[in-house]
Amino acid sequence: MSRDPDALAVVTHLRDLAADPLNRRAIVQDQGCLPGLILFLDHPSPQVVYSALLALRYLAECRANREKMKSELGMMLSLQNVIQKTTTPVETKQLASEVHEILQMCVSEEEERGEEAAASVRRKTRFFVGNTNKRAKTVILHIDGLDDSVSTTDRNLRSLCEEALLKVRGVISFTFQMAVKRCIVRIRSDLTAETLANAIATTKVLRAQQVVKAEDGSEVLIPFDSEDGVPVDQKVSLPDYLPEDESPSVEADRAVSHVGTSEDRAGWLNTATNFLSRSFYW
Repeated sequence: MSRDPDALAVVTHLRDLAADPLNRRAIVQDQGCLPGLILFLDHPSPQVVYSALLALRYLAECRANREKMKSELGMMLSLQNVIQKTTTPVETKQLASEVHEILQMCVSEEEERGEEAAASVRRKTRFFVGNTNKRAKTVILHIDGLDDSVSTTDRNLRSLCEEALLKVRGVISFTFQMAVKRCIVRIRSDLTAETLANAIATTKVLRAQQVVKAEDGSEVLIPFDSEDGVPVDQKVSLPDYLPEDESPSVEADRAVSHVGTSEDRAGWLNTATNFLSRSFYW
């Protein structure tokens, strides 16, 4: 029985996985997937070759992948063979040329990024002498209306709060401490606590105050002059946000984050690698 349908199914699935930016680094780091895609470039089926090139094109969009892809055994030679074959369809030649050009340019790009990264490290080294993080900050909210009860009503209130926070662009993750009616929220540095309070106020039943530390180390609740979630101008100069390493979220009973897991992607990559290992000699 011919193995062409299996090869096409595998390369098509790899192409679809590579289309998702979250998968691209994992595919290239996998020991079998990238060599398998290179071998697919010599496959007798034009459809398999074209799908493999599409997958490689997606992978090359990730700058971190390019140097490894270029140095992978047989990569550049196989691309040249596809380009030079007289029987190769025009669209396939164009796609192979595009991938080849991207990988050829990666060396100078890597050098430029290396210099930029070194400069960035120097800047960050000076910046992190302090205890703040410019990329993200932690805000602690005291939310009136939350309760540690297990009743259906209180669970619905917490769900309302979750839904309100998830609608705010710039919220990275949040953790509830129901016993003390607290919510610890990690947000982008350009997002304000007042925006979070306004979002929570749209539930009509919950109201949020910011928890900050006073100079003597005690906690202070800062109310917001907002009504029904309508944004208002900042009227007071609020204390600094708590640094992330002081976030009291160690005993959180529930956490919600926008970032998903990669178990499904990793599981299929293992399946693809096993198929490629059985099908080719490395």
